[in-house]
Amino acid sequence: MTTVSVFGLGYVGCVSAACFAKEGHMVLGVDVATTKVDLVNAGQSTIVEEGIGELVAANVAAGRLRATTSVAEAVTATEISLICVGTPSRPNGSLDLSYIERVCSEIGAAMRSKASRHTIVIRSTVLPGTIHGVVIPAIERASGRRAGLDFGVCSNPEFLREGTSIKDFYDPPFTLIGADDEITSDTVRGLYSGIDAPVQVTAVRVSEMVKYACNCFHGLKVGFANEIGNICKALGVDSHEVMRIFAEDRKLNISPAYLKPGFAFGGSCLPKDLRAVTYRAKELDIDTPILSATLESNRKQIERAYHLIMANGHRRIGILGMAFKAGTDDLRESPMVTLIELLLGKGMELTVYDRDVSRARLIGSNREYIEREIPHIWTLMRGSVDEVLAASDTVVVGNASGEFRTVRERLRAGQRLVDLVRAFGPVPSGNDAYSGLCW
Repeated sequence: MTTVSVFGLGYVGCVSAACFAKEGHMVLGVDVATTKVDLVNAGQSTIVEEGIGELVAANVAAGRLRATTSVAEAVTATEISLICVGTPSRPNGSLDLSYIERVCSEIGAAMRSKASRHTIVIRSTVLPGTIHGVVIPAIERASGRRAGLDFGVCSNPEFLREGTSIKDFYDPPFTLIGADDEITSDTVRGLYSGIDAPVQVTAVRVSEMVKYACNCFHGLKVGFANEIGNICKALGVDSHEVMRIFAEDRKLNISPAYLKPGFAFGGSCLPKDLRAVTYRAKELDIDTPILSATLESNRKQIERAYHLIMANGHRRIGILGMAFKAGTDDLRESPMVTLIELLLGKGMELTVYDRDVSRARLIGSNREYIEREIPHIWTLMRGSVDEVLAASDTVVVGNASGEFRTVRERLRAGQRLVDLVRAFGPVPSGNDAYSGLCW
């Protein structure tokens, strides 16, 4: 059993307080609004949702849940403080963190008279950098103590949907804990010992960002389904049947496939089919901003790679991997070919190696494509990785072929490596010889 204070008795705070109390923890809710405090102490919920009223009433009656307006009382009486206050949007779209900063300062001030270690958990949705840039400084200023030594701070985003929040609390996809030290992560993990869900312990900034990645993807899925639906209706196609079958694919569609940050997509299917669908939508007078922006976003990723390479200031550029995917010779709409053309256009001296792309091995449509569209590529080709390394000052890894995995260890002094596909895994910070595209 842990003693927990929950700051902010709105939607997330009320649900969290009631559910943690049901789990057997002693919970003290905190809010500046006396009406919310009085409601909880009277055994009533501060929000309207099926089941929450009964849950609050049962735990108040059992003595595991009560509320107060006193920050000092809450901090003194508990081991862990959950911050669930609002982070509303400003008119320009930025977050208003004034509630977060104020409650952190109040908790910090209350900690001055507390001898034991206190743990502060941010449940509110905040952007990466908020805990290190706003939360910790506010607590340290007010408390005179140091994070990680005298108190712990953790990111623990909630994944509660309105209308099903109690079910979501007890059946989450995972419990996410972002902390800088094991004492803090272990303390927070103990709160969830009764919840049957995997626990993901990660860096604070990763935890802060995961919530936004999830919500942005949820919004993207709604918009995507609606655009497909709009096209289907205009074509006389049952959109719900299309998306029902679409969602049955758990290998590519509803899966981790295609969700690793990296270089642009290419090949003979994705660019062509996106263009075909968006062109047909225009003929039907249907706007498809998400589908149309997908091609533009893909083009921008090629530009980003180009600028990353050019930032090294080298003229001799080596390209390892030219096909859009390792193990294939398909150069049709390969983003690497587009990147090579951009570099050549700026007068860069290029050498290229791709074991699967050579005159001897290419046949059929791929050979015809090169001879017709990019015959000058042959003059850039070399026979081995070693030849490219010897002839270049910046080395670009364009696909995840296994033979490129030792390249990082083979760089000479002053040589730079640009990795477009995260071929080497995590790289130690401070390694200025290595640049990843979006990591």
